[in-house]
Amino acid sequence: MRSGPSAELTAEELAAFDWISLRTEMDAVASTETVLQKLCRKSAENPMVPIGAAATTLALGYGIWSFRNGRSKMSQYMMRTRVAAQGFTVLAIVLGYVYGLDKK
Repeated sequence: MRSGPSAELTAEELAAFDWISLRTEMDAVASTETVLQKLCRKSAENPMVPIGAAATTLALGYGIWSFRNGRSKMSQYMMRTRVAAQGFTVLAIVLGYVYGLDKK
């Protein structure tokens, strides 16, 4: 086998790496999904998780903005809201998991 960055492999040398073609063959049988496709599929399976994650993010962002502007009462309220939204998200994940077990 040749060494160096510019060395090209011959057909015989490529045949020694036949395991590389395994991914191509597996994709022909069951194609892999992209990250966006997986996100869409998971969101359709359990739509409450992205809603809870968005609520958590919004509550956190508004709470930080309120804290920065000196509105400490609103900041405290939004941090409590964030905790509630996180709890909702965790509950949605657990319920989605349990529901998924029942489907199987």
